[in-house]
Amino acid sequence: MRPVFLAALLSSAALVTSALAQGALPAETKAKVDDLVKLQGMQSTNTAPAPEIPQTGRKADAIRKTLAKIKLPEGFKIDLYAIVPDARAIAVGPNAGVLFVGTRKTKVYTVTDRDKDRVADEVRAFAPGIDFKIPNGVCFSKDGVLTVVEQNRVLSFPAAEFFYENPDVAAGIVVKQGELIPASEESYNHTARVCRVGPDGKTYIALGQPYNVPAPEKMDLYRTHGIGGIVRMDADGKNREVYATGIRNSVGIDFAADKSLWFTDNQVDGMGDDKPPGELNHATKAGENFGFPWFGGGAVRTVEYKDQTPPAGVVAPVAELAPHAADLGLTFYNGRQFPQAYRGGIFIAEHGSWNRTEPVGARVMFAPVVDGKVGQPKPFAEGWLTGDGEYLGRPVDVAVLLDGSLLVSDDAAGAIYRISYENDAK
Repeated sequence: MRPVFLAALLSSAALVTSALAQGALPAETKAKVDDLVKLQGMQSTNTAPAPEIPQTGRKADAIRKTLAKIKLPEGFKIDLYAIVPDARAIAVGPNAGVLFVGTRKTKVYTVTDRDKDRVADEVRAFAPGIDFKIPNGVCFSKDGVLTVVEQNRVLSFPAAEFFYENPDVAAGIVVKQGELIPASEESYNHTARVCRVGPDGKTYIALGQPYNVPAPEKMDLYRTHGIGGIVRMDADGKNREVYATGIRNSVGIDFAADKSLWFTDNQVDGMGDDKPPGELNHATKAGENFGFPWFGGGAVRTVEYKDQTPPAGVVAPVAELAPHAADLGLTFYNGRQFPQAYRGGIFIAEHGSWNRTEPVGARVMFAPVVDGKVGQPKPFAEGWLTGDGEYLGRPVDVAVLLDGSLLVSDDAAGAIYRISYENDAK
């Protein structure tokens, strides 16, 4: 476990225990965050275990029927791994391979495959006593600390993989409620945070700004807090800094083998079916600006900022994606199960368009990466969008399971799929 985080957790536990004993916590705090306070103080909440989510029956049968329609390259197959309501971001436990799945609602789920037959045996809500608010972002450190990023708070759970079955789990507050972004900027729009623990041990968090295109008077505030950008901080929340700016709403970030950060970004709406393009971006150092809101996607200027000069040194996307396909989660393929051509490349989940006259997306894309250079992204798994424009599913995130297979979350179907490769000629 990261020493800094452990020290902070123990200190927090001691302070909270003392406060509880002395009755020093405000009544409103006790009423709203009593269970979280108790968990910080290593005290039981007496919360009952969350009920299991059924994994068989009519819904599972219907999902498998849909998966029979998904097109994949030769040698690959797709199966239902788990039924997980509102499944969004996926974090694979580094030790036992337990999945933690975020949502845009009020729950984080755990997914367990006890017999390792590559199908979930048990799905339950994690830490049911905690009042989560849009806990979309989930990520692990190498030593097994789970970070959960909500709309406006960041929590950490040491050894979550080994103690998740108990409703009471050790918990720490990394960023207090209302301090990830100014409370005045909380919105119903672009609230799905994502996170990764970087090679430097810091936690990186993408903060989407809430507007289609923000007004100029918002820019200084957003630049200061990293809204419409990516921030990073120590494991205990200290030494926060803005790592990247000029980003509209990234819902997918990951680190390459060379320790550089890559991310998707969703482009401006309302500019027509075929513009601007979606973006795959590559950050090579702190302080880079990726062009929004002067650019709505790629080299396409926004109407609102077309007469303003963009900042010097704006970083262009390394690859353009289909306009309005809603590119969300991405992951580098670091497994060994897939053929060599896929290793080190990027898988991207396209959620699918919502305001395009001809729908596009609802698929998993793949982009090869060789010596830091990315090739043109191409469809890898598709078929969730029918020729009649009906969505049979909407992929959100992708993650590599410990056996090298690829997981895909789908918040429309409420499921996680597993794509595997079984051709002997790899």
